[in-house]
Amino acid sequence: MDSLNQNHHPKMAADVTAVTEIGTSGGALYEGLAEVSAVLYKQALTVLPPDVRSAISRADAHESDRGAKIRLRVMANAVETSDRTGIIVCQDTGIPVYFLGIGTAFPVNGALLEQALAQGIERATQRYSLRSSIVHPLTRQNPQTNTGQGVPIYHVHFLDGVDWLDLLLVPKGSGSENMSFLAMLTPADGIAGVKRFVLESVIGAGAKPCPPTIVGVGLGGTADECMALAKRAIARPVGEPHPDPDIADLEQRLAEALNATEIGPQGLGGSTTAFAVHIEYAYTHISMNPVAVNIQCWRGERARARVHASGRVEYGY
Repeated sequence: MDSLNQNHHPKMAADVTAVTEIGTSGGALYEGLAEVSAVLYKQALTVLPPDVRSAISRADAHESDRGAKIRLRVMANAVETSDRTGIIVCQDTGIPVYFLGIGTAFPVNGALLEQALAQGIERATQRYSLRSSIVHPLTRQNPQTNTGQGVPIYHVHFLDGVDWLDLLLVPKGSGSENMSFLAMLTPADGIAGVKRFVLESVIGAGAKPCPPTIVGVGLGGTADECMALAKRAIARPVGEPHPDPDIADLEQRLAEALNATEIGPQGLGGSTTAFAVHIEYAYTHISMNPVAVNIQCWRGERARARVHASGRVEYGY
């Protein structure tokens, strides 16, 4: 469980894309939540958020490299094909990661909530014939459910005084997740050390995470908290600055530096290596300065639902 007492949390988009109702008494609530989870998994894999679509269009408009423009248009065509056919944008269904915001006035059993969300992932996998990407780490046995011990992954925080449940699902593909990095820097390394580590991580990753990417950076906390912060950062709408002006300034400077590397779309050159750099932070120990990098591929897949105590469910991003 991680806390958001001092961190920015992405809000539900203003444009709600769909509204449904679920039961709220007894087992009906958890059956409803399982169905919400199934809808979210399919939506995340097939309907890219509007901010990601806009990022692709902006990159195409600003890109001067002919090859890079062609690759960006291939990406746009993949999105259009998914819109038209309902086929997932990429064959990698990812590892399902949930960010759960639980309102203190929303009546829910946390253990049953986790079970329901996992059942929804399994339901969507079977219903939509999705590739199962989740295996045992030693035997590599695949249960064909996209779930297993410890999966889905849950990051939980609490929302004081609200009567709704916020479900944000990020299916994380292996190409980008394999490009995850952590450094336990010291205070003496300063901001220059943070910048250097982020740049070296993204340059070292090269084409592997399928750029243009969303680069999530975690600052502070402990080793595990820092990595969770970096993961949370990739779920923010593309290009939305952090509310802390100093953090927002560092995000902008890092994005400019990364795009100056000319790694470009799919690592084959161009001026768009990262759609954005997003940073989340936590206070840390006086003798530590952890920094983590978690990269999201160009698809920026995510889907979200807000479930109200009344049973109303709003879908968005």
